[in-house]
Order: sequence, then C-alpha cells, then structure tokens
Amino acid sequence: MADQAQFEVLSRPYMDALYAAALRMTRNPSDAEDLLQETYLKAYRAFERFDEGSNLRAWLFRILTNTYINVYRARQRQPLVEGMDDIETLHLYRTIAPVGQVPSRSAEEEVLALITDARVKAALESIPDTFRITVLLADVEGFSYAEIAEITGVPVGTVMSRLHRGRKSLEKALSPYVTATTNARAEELTP
Repeated sequence: MADQAQFEVLSRPYMDALYAAALRMTRNPSDAEDLLQETYLKAYRAFERFDEGSNLRAWLFRILTNTYINVYRARQRQPLVEGMDDIETLHLYRTIAPVGQVPSRSAEEEVLALITDARVKAALESIPDTFRITVLLADVEGFSYAEIAEITGVPVGTVMSRLHRGRKSLEKALSPYVTATTNARAEELTP
C-alpha cells in the first residue's frame, strides 16, 4: 500500500508525458490541462490502493485513458462545439539524428521523413479514437502490448488488432502524400 505523501514525488516525473498524451487525445490545450488535472486528482485519491512495485507510469496512463474515454462518451451525447485551431504539432514520425549527419534509414523511414507533421496529424485525427489511442500509446509513448492492454482494459489480442487496424488506417490516409512525394522526388532525380 503506497503512502499518499509519496504521490507527488513519484508521479511528478510522468506529468509531461501525461500532458502530451492528453493533448494528443483531446486535441486542445485547455481540455488537455483539464484531463491531466482530473487524472491527477483521481490518481491521488486512489493512490492508497496503488501497489508499490507496480508500474506507476502505466497506472497513471490507464487513469488518463479511462478518464478521456468517459469524457469522450459524455461528449458523444452532446453536439460538437470545439474547433481544431488549437492543435499542437505532433511529431509522431520524426527521426532522431545528430545535426549535419544523414542517418541510414529504411525505405519506410525515408518516406515518412518526407511527410509533414501536419499531414501525420490530420491522418491521426481521421482514424477512430479507439485505434488512435492505441497507436499513440504504442508508437508515441512506447508502451508494450501488455501495458496498453492494462491501460485500456482490453485483452492483448484486442490491442494488437486495434494497433494493426490503426496503422493500416494511417497508411491509407497517408498513401496519397507518399505517392505524390515519391513521384516528385523521382522527377527531381531524373536528368
């Protein structure tokens, strides 16, 4: 049984990652802040039931995800009011390399490097929430299938299916950009 006095010390390192995930889920900084605040409030209240030695990061992400899903379901019953003007840039497929060095990348990574963040963001927003949340938890946050299953409360097989379907949806949404960009690059290289 964990001590609530330890909550702030143990949970603080995860705040930035949780906010980033909340922002990607809500697509609005104000809503992300509200979601993060609600998550920390729920986590604080339930911290005495948290098992020491468990994965605190996954536990916090589960609370965040469940809180978002509950808010999302409530909003489904209400008319859509918010716009998409406040969306922060998402860097899902950015590659990491020292400045001035060209990394050796696979063909897939080369194509993804050509796709702008705005296009990736639009593609992510076009897929259903259940797939988007799973893709974000796996590809952005780096959670394993088992951790995502724990966070979302579904079996590992469902996580794998949602991840596969989410990635396929992203691939389909991004394919026109890939084709156009690849054709443009080929024309540049043709003498």
